[in-house]
Amino acid sequence: MALSITSTYAGEFAGKYIAAALLSSNTIEQGGIEVKPNIKLKEVIKKVATSGLIANSSCDFTDAGNVTLTERIIQPEEFQVNLQLCKTPFVSDWEAAQMGYSAFENMPPKFSDFFIGHISAEIAAKNEQNIWVGANATAGEYDGLVTLAKADSDVSDITGTTVTHANVIAEMGKVVDACPNAVYGKEDLNLYVSKNVAKAYVRALGGYSIGVGANGIDDKGQMWYSGQGLSFDGVNIFMANGLSDNQMMLAQKSNLYFGTGLLNDLNLVKVLDMADLDGSQNVRFIARYTAGVQYGIGSEIVLYDPTV
Repeated sequence: MALSITSTYAGEFAGKYIAAALLSSNTIEQGGIEVKPNIKLKEVIKKVATSGLIANSSCDFTDAGNVTLTERIIQPEEFQVNLQLCKTPFVSDWEAAQMGYSAFENMPPKFSDFFIGHISAEIAAKNEQNIWVGANATAGEYDGLVTLAKADSDVSDITGTTVTHANVIAEMGKVVDACPNAVYGKEDLNLYVSKNVAKAYVRALGGYSIGVGANGIDDKGQMWYSGQGLSFDGVNIFMANGLSDNQMMLAQKSNLYFGTGLLNDLNLVKVLDMADLDGSQNVRFIARYTAGVQYGIGSEIVLYDPTV
């Protein structure tokens, strides 16, 4: 990889680097999915369904009821980051002094620390997208929950549209209306929405939607919202950063699974200075991890997507 440094330095370096805001893996960090670590190859997820267990009383033991066991396989895939940077461009930059005065130079420590964090954040961002809309056919991705649901006839599909503050309540209502009675009211039931849907809902509740007063919630207009939790028709709303615009999924958290080997692998970046190995001026950044998702019962999931 070629490294290009564009500098407009004037004065003492402040010692901070700024990276663009990265999408964090909030689905995992905020507990929106069941995490199953320590999967070496694959794991079987079993779900139990029962019916007809209750019968009228009698003196005899009379077997009654049905127990159905279903299973799905979660098999995390392996991914890696292999990145090589040359130390030479830093010699003419404003961090040259931190590299030492020897011809055998070190990577500037502040940049090295920053770049380790940057790579970890990139992994988290990509993994968040993969959890929801990843496609196994694309390098660096595995099939996400939306991808799996689209291919599953058991999942209830709702053909979506472009969601705005004018129609968001009606569109979210379609998803909740399709919720199976068996899961409605469950404590861990979530309506997972994309960022644009969440923003439209907040604006609608501020007084921009039919059914909401002109001044919105508590007559506060757009000042009503300050980051508190949201719900719709008794269902908790979870803003999933990895969902694409105009996508929603209704499901129990306990029905969605993220599998990996070691959770720490997602935050582990190794730095290898090649000077002592091959005499070069190169530094390698290395990361390896496994990841994959799966759900249990498709018939208990509702998918809202413009492409279904």
